[in-house]
Amino acid sequence: MSRTNADAREAFWLPFTPNREFKASPRIVARAQGMFYYDEQGRELLDGLAGLWCSLAGHGRPEIADAIAAQARELDFAPTFQFAHPKVFEVARRLAAMAPGDLDHVFFCNSGSEAADTALKVALGFWRAKGEAHRTRLIGRVRGYHGTNFGGMSVGGMPANRRAFGNLLSAVDHLPATYNREHQAFSRGEPEWGAHLADALDDLVALHGDTIAAVIVEPVAGSAGVLPPPKGYLQRLRAACDRHHILLIFDEVITGFGRMGAAFASERFGVVPDMITFAKGVTNGVVPLGGVIVSKRIHDAFAQKDDWQIEFAHGYTYSGHPVACAAALATLDIYQRDNLFERSRQIERWLAEAVHRLKDAPFVADIRNCGAAAAIDLAPTPGSPGKRGHEAIRRAFFDENIMLRVGGDTIALGPALIAEQGHIERLVAGVERVLKKLS
Repeated sequence: MSRTNADAREAFWLPFTPNREFKASPRIVARAQGMFYYDEQGRELLDGLAGLWCSLAGHGRPEIADAIAAQARELDFAPTFQFAHPKVFEVARRLAAMAPGDLDHVFFCNSGSEAADTALKVALGFWRAKGEAHRTRLIGRVRGYHGTNFGGMSVGGMPANRRAFGNLLSAVDHLPATYNREHQAFSRGEPEWGAHLADALDDLVALHGDTIAAVIVEPVAGSAGVLPPPKGYLQRLRAACDRHHILLIFDEVITGFGRMGAAFASERFGVVPDMITFAKGVTNGVVPLGGVIVSKRIHDAFAQKDDWQIEFAHGYTYSGHPVACAAALATLDIYQRDNLFERSRQIERWLAEAVHRLKDAPFVADIRNCGAAAAIDLAPTPGSPGKRGHEAIRRAFFDENIMLRVGGDTIALGPALIAEQGHIERLVAGVERVLKKLS
């Protein structure tokens, strides 16, 4: 039992968690280093998802901690509403240099959810500035995830995240999901089938006319269970957006900073969107930071007649926080110095080889992988969807000393980019033993 007593646990309402069950049998971590978490008794737990897709350089990096401490002593906070500080410019410059094509301006926020809502507001503001204020419709995708703010939930396509909150934004529609088990089961990397699903945007244009402002998709859907794009899908979606003068937003909160073997997944797939959202790995998860990278064309459209006027009436108190920027600079240095984006490609090969060996394990319905990420779909317990996945995360933690990410009945794996082959083998072997114990 955890040393954190029951009374202390009661006050905290955990997100995306069955709280009553958790507090009866809590999974609490107290320390982290490298590829491992440690519980309050010192038990070592292999981290199978780099925190929550964010600790890409592994845990406990002293360079990041030192940078944060130094920054807090020098400049603990500075507003970026009509003021600024040196590090926010440097982080923006480095991110713009990493981004593909002409994406060269960065707007900061604090999370992936805020980044998604910011990108949607940029899209609406862009078309109004261009004299096309009728373009107000936003297009997401079924099984898409863009955070939990109202804008991101509206364009998101995960029913469990939406059903309790009413109609959300009204001028929203969705492309079909890119996943089809009948045609794609046990694919390695990008499935051969499904590029034609991008053509559904033409149907939405036929329905809604020239009212569509933007399409937002994840290049690889992460929270829905590592759904790689079919071969040619993103290219066809880019072409459709160009054909109909629609902005294309890539949500790279999970796929950015090496997860797909490059700075951004857009580089891996050879498709340049009009905006990229980012968060998580930009600071290795140590301090919250997120943002949107946009093209000069989009940025310049917001220019006002008089130079004293505000261009974009949006922002957050902690946008470009100096401590977060210090963490980001230290993190980007680690990625570059240790060649972690390139190393991700080796991890992809190890992970693909290991995880697909589970094809005949109990309850496995499908396996997918792309970049340094993989997912295992479990056949649900009849009448109780999600129950088997929940049993898997509990058994992994208590029986196998590993930490997994489970969404419904899907196990997701996404180790840090410092992982060795032995870590991957231990992780997948642990998952196999868990599968054999499921009921």
